[in-house]
Amino acid sequence: MASDHILTLSCPDKPGIVHAVTGIFASQGHNILDLQQFSDPVSEKFFMRVHFGPTPTPSTEHLAAPFDALAGDYNMTYAIRAVAKKTRVLIMVSKTGHCLNDLLFRAKSGQLPIDVPLVVSNHPDLAPLAQSYGIEFRHLPVTRDTKAAQEEQILALVKEKDIELVVLARYMQVLSPTLCTAMSGRIINIHHSFLPSFKGAKPYHQAYDRGVKIIGATAHFVTADLDEGPIIEQRVARVDHSMSPAALVDEGSNVESQVLAAAVKWYAEQRLFLNNTKTVVF
Repeated sequence: MASDHILTLSCPDKPGIVHAVTGIFASQGHNILDLQQFSDPVSEKFFMRVHFGPTPTPSTEHLAAPFDALAGDYNMTYAIRAVAKKTRVLIMVSKTGHCLNDLLFRAKSGQLPIDVPLVVSNHPDLAPLAQSYGIEFRHLPVTRDTKAAQEEQILALVKEKDIELVVLARYMQVLSPTLCTAMSGRIINIHHSFLPSFKGAKPYHQAYDRGVKIIGATAHFVTADLDEGPIIEQRVARVDHSMSPAALVDEGSNVESQVLAAAVKWYAEQRLFLNNTKTVVF
């Protein structure tokens, strides 16, 4: 796996793309280990993920010229990334720690191919949790008057720590359009219900009052439109009349952790593609 790579690409759909891409790999003597593709008849866009390797050296510079030429011919955006390269993730959290704990455990145990150099919070409560994993914790309090300055600090940390993805692991603050635009397609949030149902505070209490039979969670990309970004993953858990709001919270916490971990894993493995207001997940 040390010299395996992932090619991801998207472009307007037209005949000949698969032939052209696989032809480059054949001409360079690279083996295709896995290939997934999707043509969206609505957006008329084509998406592809190719796992190839091994390459003779860790470098893929020899592929730049043929793929640059292909990108010009097909109006294509593409990227090639080493499988062994972990995604650098900044986790943001408020006072609820189950998603943070789950992500840090999965990262430390090797279940998630990510590096987490920093945890940022608007409250100090979870500093001991982050520090127990040997992760730097930065307390950045925020008020309405200090929001712009606090978000400038976040963007500075993203640059300083070479962050590729920001994960909102129950960070209970609305991000400004400025931050959402600066990090477009690079912020994932976990929403503690199915969207758009049960918005706002205490969603599990709302679900309890309505007598729901399933609860769930939604991981999505963050946009300036609150809780309306492209959905990455949703999962459910069955509940019944005997469960209290506290029991629903406990069960919901499990689902939230699973959904967020899946979304982060797929991002880190180059499996996510933005397709207008939706996502393609390979």
